[in-house]
Amino acid sequence: MVGMGRELAESSPAAKAWFDRANAALGYDLSSICFRGPEAELTKTEHAQPGIFLASWAAFELLKQRLPALSFQATAGLSLGEFTALAAAGAMSFEEGLRVVRQRGRFMQEACEATQGGMAAIIGLDEAATREVCAQAGVALANLNCPGQLVISGAAPRIAQACELAKAKGARRALPLAVAGAYHSPLMAGAQRKLEAELERVTLRRPAAPVISNVTARPYEGPEAIRARLVEQVTAPVRWEESMRYLAGQGFTRFIELGPGAVLSGFMKRIDKTAQVLNVADLASLETTVKALSEPAAPVASAGA
Repeated sequence: MVGMGRELAESSPAAKAWFDRANAALGYDLSSICFRGPEAELTKTEHAQPGIFLASWAAFELLKQRLPALSFQATAGLSLGEFTALAAAGAMSFEEGLRVVRQRGRFMQEACEATQGGMAAIIGLDEAATREVCAQAGVALANLNCPGQLVISGAAPRIAQACELAKAKGARRALPLAVAGAYHSPLMAGAQRKLEAELERVTLRRPAAPVISNVTARPYEGPEAIRARLVEQVTAPVRWEESMRYLAGQGFTRFIELGPGAVLSGFMKRIDKTAQVLNVADLASLETTVKALSEPAAPVASAGA
């Protein structure tokens, strides 16, 4: 969304410094695109992906500045947010994460342009029935977000067919999404080899805290696993609900979403109604979260958008 991160950058020299640092790392004015658009430019995947990474990182750093004693015991991120989660846990540097995310966006955009793909949200149908729909229509189950909210991905005509099949099976809604292509499906395979080569140039380290993989819904074990799973993630389904249930099973009761919007917070409220869910997207949400985190609580897990 146009304006993401702008309020944080305008209110904090420290946050603005991260936007300036991103511009220097990329060699172009990503900050201006994030703050002022135009929307057609920001929605290009090669700008949207590093833009979300950057806005999420600025929220993370600003929260740490406000609460120097804050610690977290795990991180996770949905799709490209996994790169922010890895950088937050020290598995890669900010600059390298930003650059590889931009290249990931370019490679995925190229794959979108080479295929005629789409995605749709399936509301109110369980996983088993949705998998039947996918098999019948020849599409992929792309995101397992939360109870009653799944996303399918594939060739555009087949997505339209899948939506009709889902409604016939009892889905409350089957909504085509305004996206450039069929993310997290085999139609993105063209991006994988290029991303693999790009990741070979990134220095990866063992995370300082567990980082939950979208592909396995379990913590990464080390640099080689990170590299392999990030490549696999391009075509594999995002197992978000399972990832959050894993963390809840490990004793986590407080979750912080960092970055534009509060979509992940909404998912978490449906996954575990007992969890405390906070977010930092702008000044108001920052103040609310700082106040809540000033009180003693259970282990913290942070999530990149």
